[in-house]
Amino acid sequence: MSAHSELEALGWRSSFEDQLEDTDRALIPARVARQDLGRYQLVTADSTVTGILRGRARVAASSRADLPTVGDWVLCSPTDDAGTLVIERCLHRFSKFSRKESGERHEEQVVAANIDTVFIVSGLDDNFNPARIERYLLLAWNSGATPVILLSKADLCDDLDERMEAIESIAMGTRIQTVSAVTGDGMDHIRDYLGEGKTVALLGSSGVGKSTIINSLLGYEHFKTGDVREGDSKGRHTTTFRELCRVPGGGMVIDTPGMREIQLWADETTLAGSFEDVESLAASCRFNDCTHETEPGCAVAEAIAAGTLQESRLASYRKFQRELAWFAERQDASIKAEKKAERRKFTKSIRNRPTKRDT
Repeated sequence: MSAHSELEALGWRSSFEDQLEDTDRALIPARVARQDLGRYQLVTADSTVTGILRGRARVAASSRADLPTVGDWVLCSPTDDAGTLVIERCLHRFSKFSRKESGERHEEQVVAANIDTVFIVSGLDDNFNPARIERYLLLAWNSGATPVILLSKADLCDDLDERMEAIESIAMGTRIQTVSAVTGDGMDHIRDYLGEGKTVALLGSSGVGKSTIINSLLGYEHFKTGDVREGDSKGRHTTTFRELCRVPGGGMVIDTPGMREIQLWADETTLAGSFEDVESLAASCRFNDCTHETEPGCAVAEAIAAGTLQESRLASYRKFQRELAWFAERQDASIKAEKKAERRKFTKSIRNRPTKRDT
């Protein structure tokens, strides 16, 4: 296999080729497979090497979201050590799954990049939680990748039809697959999304079976798996880092740690797309500013009364609206504070600039 064909097998495509300038032709393309304490594990057309980010590339990044992450394509220069490359710059992504940084930071955290399909994994055991899936879906539709809801542990479910109905009511046309890594049922459906150059990522909380599914795809136990508690089917975080692996038969798969927090990184447009059922009904309300509570001629309230829209669906929509409004307000305040600090810094530099009298 030629070097270019090997890169294509790793996910290289024309959108990356188009970004190359003449001076880039001497650099080595590589894909980020893993990040460890400021160092990167990179996969090139020839081998797996260690990558070190050049200082000026780090300084040039306007935020952490601009730094390389798992799934990214980077351009590197060689070093005297054959097993180490210096990352010069990161190529623009065609998709990225992002969430807000945990805690008080109002910054974007890119979980994985350049993904074709995002599998939102939920167990069909006591871990089953449609509200959590709604939240993941909102982020997934904002990623640029195609979301698929993957209901795992089908061998442990006695009320599959009921649970499928609950997910279909929030899926908004998103494809739903059931799978059991233990029995192998449904695993071929996952493989349908793989193939040469294709990348899928598995996202979900701890204990839903992401690592077990990936181990089944790889054909060996690459990721540790852990038992879940009997009381609530919650598991320990057996995966503690994000990693991209090559799947036998073609394709790449990204495993991610279970997320304790799924803080939104989206906007009103994404919300409207994820809740098109609520939005289309709201457009038929008698009043443009209808709150869908006591107003006459409310199409949303009528749909809930008729049973064609679940009240919990409207509750989720309102909750996400409030959360996005709060986030936008805090982000705006953060930007204003940052600009104020920059103005102070500039003013200080002007004041400290030597005058002709000083010289």
